[in-house]
Amino acid sequence: MDSIRIIAVVGAGTMGQGIAQMAAMSGFSTLLFDVHAAALDNALSAITGNLNKGIEKGKVTEKEKEDTLANIQFVSDLDEVQADFIIEAVVEKLDVKRDLFTRLEAINGSHTILATNTSSLPVTRIAAGMERPENIIGMHFFNPAHIMKLVEVIRGAATSQEVVDTTIGVVEKMNKVPAIATDSPGFIVNRVARHYYVESLKIIEEGVADVQAVDRILRASGFKMGPFELMDLIGVDTNFAVTESMFRSFHFDPKFRPSRIQQQKVDAGHHGRKSGRGFYDYEKE
Repeated sequence: MDSIRIIAVVGAGTMGQGIAQMAAMSGFSTLLFDVHAAALDNALSAITGNLNKGIEKGKVTEKEKEDTLANIQFVSDLDEVQADFIIEAVVEKLDVKRDLFTRLEAINGSHTILATNTSSLPVTRIAAGMERPENIIGMHFFNPAHIMKLVEVIRGAATSQEVVDTTIGVVEKMNKVPAIATDSPGFIVNRVARHYYVESLKIIEEGVADVQAVDRILRASGFKMGPFELMDLIGVDTNFAVTESMFRSFHFDPKFRPSRIQQQKVDAGHHGRKSGRGFYDYEKE
């Protein structure tokens, strides 16, 4: 754990922003990479906004804000992504993640740990064919990453115990709670939560109730957010990709069948809050 001084986060979307913020707040020198300059600008704005909200609530000091921002370097050249611990937060596609890790292995030393923030893809499959599969591990944060405490730590078939122990140390230094999971589709949370979304979508498909009614009833039952509000926050496209991945991983078990309604939302570009429209319309807010 003492060997981890520089953390890099690849992907400056919603998850990447939150992970980078937590790494920087925990005192790590942090690199945040994205190929798109606009994404990096948005990330800086989002992180600054999160810190300002923290100050308003008395949870962050001005000094902590200054130190956090000073700890983050924004980069758009992948060759600059050299660190002790690298966390990818890119799209939920196996080929993309494997290609990225192959490139990162080539420009980093044998000590570098590569962590995937995948929410459903098998860590063992991501690590397959890599030069150092023992250095690859799952590190699944939850949205919003700068607030949610839980982080699933997933050991692939080749992941070394030293890498597992170091990852747990990083999670704890970020003031998060590690939950150790085996390399099974959806791990713990997404396997349980998938039916929160899938069954709610079936209710809509069958005309039993509308989106607002389902969200209202489930909030009244004790959930902080209804399934459709939560899908809009996570990203309808991201949520759909996870469902598709799990459907395949469980050999097309019908209980994981993706929803045609959700597919239509993705096809229309209605990805939730980040696009201004999902199951709800945020452009009117």
